Amino acid sequence: MTAYADSSEHVRRAALLTVFLAVLIDLLGFGIVLPLLPFYASVFHATPVQIGLLYSIFSLAQLIFSPIWGGLSDQFGRRPIMIISTLGASFAYLIFGLAHTLALLFISRLIAGIMGGNISTAQAYVADVTTHEDRAKGMGMIGAAFGIGFVVGPAIGTVLIHPAFLKLFHIVPENEFALPGFFAASLSLASFLLVLFKLPETVKREANDGTKMIRTGIFTKTFWQNISKGTGFFPLLILSMFLFSFAQASLYSSFPLFCMQQLNLSATEVGTFFVYMGFIAIVIQGILIKPLEKKFGEKNLFLVGNILMVLGFVLLPFSVSKETMALFLSLMSIGGSLNGPTLNSLISKEADPSQVGATMGTSQGIASLGRVIGPAWGGFLYELWFRLPFSLTAGFLSTTIWIGLKLNRKK
Repeated sequence: MTAYADSSEHVRRAALLTVFLAVLIDLLGFGIVLPLLPFYASVFHATPVQIGLLYSIFSLAQLIFSPIWGGLSDQFGRRPIMIISTLGASFAYLIFGLAHTLALLFISRLIAGIMGGNISTAQAYVADVTTHEDRAKGMGMIGAAFGIGFVVGPAIGTVLIHPAFLKLFHIVPENEFALPGFFAASLSLASFLLVLFKLPETVKREANDGTKMIRTGIFTKTFWQNISKGTGFFPLLILSMFLFSFAQASLYSSFPLFCMQQLNLSATEVGTFFVYMGFIAIVIQGILIKPLEKKFGEKNLFLVGNILMVLGFVLLPFSVSKETMALFLSLMSIGGSLNGPTLNSLISKEADPSQVGATMGTSQGIASLGRVIGPAWGGFLYELWFRLPFSLTAGFLSTTIWIGLKLNRKK
């Protein structure tokens, strides 16, 4: 039971702003360290497979723990879970900065994945403090935080390891990746303090015996039964979440290879495309999603977003220049920016009001499963034929168009 049913509009907006800032600050740290992983791991002579596992271990930990954190937030409140997860993330980035072996780097990513419960909990918090009409806008704020984190974070990380910056401030680090790790740790610590002192609770705590935590585990039979036997469109929406996450994750491995091998683009140019996609997400999810949802409805936006994503995936491997690549990426990014917040909003509306946290945790867990499988899928298919990962992924993703059509037929 949430405690925000009769809150004033001013209090709701303040709570939304606080949770947005907390997530944004934390994701900036995430964006700082993510692009540095391959280079940091190479210092310890990591193989390409080990570098891939560094990415997968984070998503695998999220897959296991997101449902658990979500269920716990229903029982004990959103605020305690966000306090634990942001403080834990700070500890993970501290290990990242201090790592002197590949094993410590893996431990850092494992802890960061375990403590990734702040995202699903933040989504549940948004569901607590928004009406059904404003739900898509609230979820769009979380999506915008992701976009900003992936645009600004890598830029900050690049500056922190640049020789000119280190020379300017007379910094001579023993490990060139230590400073980004420590800076990311300080950001998560700031997020922790923001939640600790500024974020009000939205859940009325009730006595419980703790068994719900076990039932929400990803490796339990009940977890999968709850998805398959969910009421309304919940199972189809969860399937959409998996496909959406899986498709995006497949780009991590196949898209840079296509750019480098087929278009002869440099790593900097490839990075610029990711920044470009992040800016599209910021504009749509942070600014345009509410007026678009009011005019067209979130079910229509979900459908259109799915169509644009599929179209972008189909066309992407036929890019012959940076200009055509930018055009096709625009289709994909606009589609993803439309169906991301609307999908999270639709899932939250299918949830029992007393189990919103568990529902969003389940959703994030399934999304993490897609992020575990996606990169390996994209890399494997690219080895067979450079267009295969895009076309085959588009085929699977087209299932979401059918789901969107079914949603629009629902009275």
